[in-house]
Amino acid sequence: MGGETPSVVLLVDDDGIHRERLGRAFERRGFRVYGASDARGALAGARELGPSHAVVDLRLPDGSGLEVVRELKALDERMCIVVLTGYGSIATAVEAVRRGATHYLSKPADVDDILLAFAGSTIAAGEQAALTHQVPSLARAEWEHIQRVLADCGGNISQAARLLRIQRRSLQRKLAKHPVSR
Repeated sequence: MGGETPSVVLLVDDDGIHRERLGRAFERRGFRVYGASDARGALAGARELGPSHAVVDLRLPDGSGLEVVRELKALDERMCIVVLTGYGSIATAVEAVRRGATHYLSKPADVDDILLAFAGSTIAAGEQAALTHQVPSLARAEWEHIQRVLADCGGNISQAARLLRIQRRSLQRKLAKHPVSR
């Protein structure tokens, strides 16, 4: 990178192995890396280092990655932010972009996927329209709703079943199925 100060990327993921693997891959590509396992550490690191890029997991032990995105954008509007999640849904993707994320990727995503998302730096108008105007099937909408309720319950299946007003075993069967296509 010939005399240039390397870009700083903030990696926020409570999975230490995944965070370290991504960090090494970013370092090999010339980035300085700051890793954080929770929202508090992420925001402290962002205030101190002023990263140009961030990769934020949706689920964090002390809060939502969506809230971290909002806080990071408040610190620096130009920051490129990619949200990663193992629980992808259209509604969450739209919300991530609304809060300032550059892109939204489902796990597993490797460093090349993330760099491609950074390179786009903003979602094209046509892509954003497709995200906001695509009507999911009823089965997909149900699956996404179940995932949101389960996330709100911290993964507690019994509590989620009570809120959804279905039997716990029925919820377990629905969760055992793969996400339905759009």
